[in-house]
Amino acid sequence: MARAVGVALARVVYLVHGKLRRVGMRNLEIAFPDMTEAERKTTLKRVFDGMGRQLAEFALFPRLNKNNVADIAVHDGLENFLSAQQRGKGVLLLTGHFGSWELGSFAHSIYGYPIKIVVRDLDNPLINNFVKRYRTMHGNSTFDNREFARGLISSMRAGDTVGILMDTNMTPPQGVFVDFFGHLAATASGMARVALKTDAAVVPAFTLWDEELGKYRIRFEPALELERTGDSEADAVENTARFTKALESCVRAYPDQWIWVHRRWKTRPVGGESMY
Repeated sequence: MARAVGVALARVVYLVHGKLRRVGMRNLEIAFPDMTEAERKTTLKRVFDGMGRQLAEFALFPRLNKNNVADIAVHDGLENFLSAQQRGKGVLLLTGHFGSWELGSFAHSIYGYPIKIVVRDLDNPLINNFVKRYRTMHGNSTFDNREFARGLISSMRAGDTVGILMDTNMTPPQGVFVDFFGHLAATASGMARVALKTDAAVVPAFTLWDEELGKYRIRFEPALELERTGDSEADAVENTARFTKALESCVRAYPDQWIWVHRRWKTRPVGGESMY
């Protein structure tokens, strides 16, 4: 029932929010030039359906516990996460706005694997406190993205796990330009720099809706190998590109589960033309 209500609300937003539709359709055109307009519309509608599902599930977080979490989300490739964790140098979960990213970290904590989440505090303190309380009900903790480098380094040295959404547009100097669907995209390089400094494991992790199961799969892929040439800046850019390719692979496999309504290619290289 809750999912149906969430999806219905999301479809209303799709109908009335022309700007989001236009951004989504433009992004799909950039990434999938061979996709027909009808296919793009169908894909975008499914993205909105997914956001509506996630909203409904977030509202139900207080009802989830060890006895019923498997009814809504199950692990897929947990051995990859555990192997990375056993290295003892910390784990960086490379993720993005796929499926139900909020549910993924929440359910993972219920299963007994609490993580730290890098967040940007919401402007409204009441809403921010509400969201934070839900996110941390089962042992998760958060730290502000303004403490990104220091927080990550200390977390990795303590052997913690930190989840990072690395699929949004950035601006210099935090962002470096790497390929994303054949176009340069300004991308956060902080994860790569911290991984190189601490030797933490970088594990791609995605929470994906499985229509056949009728629930989500919290999927962990094998840890990525880091490029190390001794040139710290070149290595940071190369590894950021590798991380971005891992995200792109998931988007290509599940195009209707990524949040296309964000202007991912907004920041352009000097002299570059606007993509929007």
